[in-house]
Amino acid sequence: MKRQNYQWPEYTVGVCYYPEHWEESLWESDLTRMLAAGIRVVRIAEFSWNLTEPEEGVFRFDFFDRFLDLCAEKGMKVIFGTPTATPPAWLTQKYPEVLNADMDGIPYEHGARRHYNYNSPVYREKVRAIVTALASHYGKHPAICGWQIDNEMNCETCEFHSEADQAAFRLFLKEKYESLDALNLAWGTRFWNQTYTDWEEIRLPGHVLNEGWNPHQRLDYLRFVSESTRSFCKLQADILHRYKKPGDFVTTNALFGHIDNPKMNEESLDIFGYDSYPNFAFGLDRSKLLSETGFGTDGDLNDRRYGRQLSEVRGICPHFSILEQQAGAGSWVTRMEGPQPRPGQIRLWAMQSIAHGADYVSFFRWRTCTFGTEMYWHGILDYDNRDNRRLQEVKEFASMLPKIAPLCGSDYIAPLAIVRDFDNACDAEIDVWHGRLTWPDEAAIYRQAQLDHIPCDYCHLSDDSELRDLCRYSVLIYPHPAIMTEARVSLLKAYVEQGGTLILGCRTGYKQENGQCVMLPPPGLLGSLTGSTVRESGFQHPAEPAVTVRWDDERIEAPVFQDQLEAGEDTTVIARFDSSWFAGTAALTEHPLGVGRCIHWGSTFSQSILKRLFAYTGLTGRFDDLFDVPQAVEIAERQKDGRRFFVLLNYLPEAQTVQLYREMRDMVKNESLFGEISIPAFGVLVLEL
Repeated sequence: MKRQNYQWPEYTVGVCYYPEHWEESLWESDLTRMLAAGIRVVRIAEFSWNLTEPEEGVFRFDFFDRFLDLCAEKGMKVIFGTPTATPPAWLTQKYPEVLNADMDGIPYEHGARRHYNYNSPVYREKVRAIVTALASHYGKHPAICGWQIDNEMNCETCEFHSEADQAAFRLFLKEKYESLDALNLAWGTRFWNQTYTDWEEIRLPGHVLNEGWNPHQRLDYLRFVSESTRSFCKLQADILHRYKKPGDFVTTNALFGHIDNPKMNEESLDIFGYDSYPNFAFGLDRSKLLSETGFGTDGDLNDRRYGRQLSEVRGICPHFSILEQQAGAGSWVTRMEGPQPRPGQIRLWAMQSIAHGADYVSFFRWRTCTFGTEMYWHGILDYDNRDNRRLQEVKEFASMLPKIAPLCGSDYIAPLAIVRDFDNACDAEIDVWHGRLTWPDEAAIYRQAQLDHIPCDYCHLSDDSELRDLCRYSVLIYPHPAIMTEARVSLLKAYVEQGGTLILGCRTGYKQENGQCVMLPPPGLLGSLTGSTVRESGFQHPAEPAVTVRWDDERIEAPVFQDQLEAGEDTTVIARFDSSWFAGTAALTEHPLGVGRCIHWGSTFSQSILKRLFAYTGLTGRFDDLFDVPQAVEIAERQKDGRRFFVLLNYLPEAQTVQLYREMRDMVKNESLFGEISIPAFGVLVLEL
């Protein structure tokens, strides 16, 4: 697990607050009410450039001086956001080259947010100036405990097509390939006569007929977007680290597209932040959201499936911050119609974040804004500013945290991890054959693990990964890694040899780092681990019956895509296809390596194969000696200093009954429990064994 430079010393509750939205006469009463509710930190300023630099080169600090001094007086800590997500009108008017552009090269107009590009030299100069001004002035302020860079980088769009990006892309390619001959070879430009003879001929992937982009060019483009984003983040992080007080942290709220987030965290951040909105599961944009995030159709998990994103964050930073936690209905005036959280859901979702590794939870936001695009994005309070049910629920959540204090800084314990790497995530977006398998199967693995009460992590594989990062898990599932390198094979081999179980799916290992297919029998470089090869493969024929395999006496579906496997020496065939024209060929093999094993599955991961694989690899029944828990209740196990803790989360609007086979302590009520216990609707139970 990667080292992090900051960790919250105790569970802390925060809230997002925008003093510029409210009359100054409200500030003190707002802070007083927050403190009374158990809120100890406010997050501010991420959209407020004009308040510090109302005109070019003229810096004023009186507004935030007054607010921060009031916070210090009241005992409220502050996370200060750099305001670079919304450049001011004077800047975009004078320097239109800072604007991002669509694929046609047409610049976005001023307004909305995130309408800038990362590579404009002018914008980077102006960003450096505003961040330096804020950090040098406020870096030693006693109220500040941390700094947030920008806001949700690559949200709204993760595509960049400005002229500055065109120039930066060419520079990126020159540094990577050094010569056009090397670039042409890597991009396979002899196909369709795309050979480049001058660097100026190269442009970002744009509008081409039938979206027929060169896939190798687009793969490098996505890597370029990631590098541009990370460079922009590091520009600010370096300034903030220079001026901040010892003990203060630098963070951002990320996990958006086309960013190598683990790498950005390592390069620039002290602690990783995430914005958690489980209510999106119930909003009218749900189908679009699922498509964008690759979740597939997990309808029966609803808000519970957001644990998968929290697991992904935990794989980047084991003890992270929630910089925005849903506190009310989420809607813009232009899109989305989110329902209000039902009684208990705000506390449930906040505890979902705690269970998965958050030591800081900041609700969005204190009071619903009365104007602007997000005036239907409800905070804790409504426009009328009265105490309400949501405020009471936040108070109840805050009052729980001191009672479960020993959990803070504890480790989430998972025997299973889904392996992901940035190259394959990009390739799965570009290559519909790859994405058709990867995104639904990642969701399916997490879903079935949840239903079988198997805590599941994400393990982010990179060139910097170490064996210890993998050895935390008894089982790794790397669903369909098309791109494979010698270094990653070596690391995976070491993991298996020391006793791990690696499970690989179909259509694996057939590409090299530039996205070109390798002239090796599939699974390519991974064949040394699987002890098997693929003789023939293809998608399920739509005019034929579903393909099945026979595993002992059980018939199991092998949907979407099938690899016909051939087992090598010392490789055992566990299951064979028993339908279609290739019936009788191997479908599932196991190859021993050292004291571990590699399991090769020649299809996608259906519910039936996952249930069988989980049982076969010893993952099922992890908590059978402790609980009998219905599928609707999630179990998160945490450990610290030899102590075992369990967080049980009920996501349904009906009470759920659990059976405790061992006496445990209810940490919130400080009482012993045994036998049959009822968890109320949207309820949470925190136990110590």
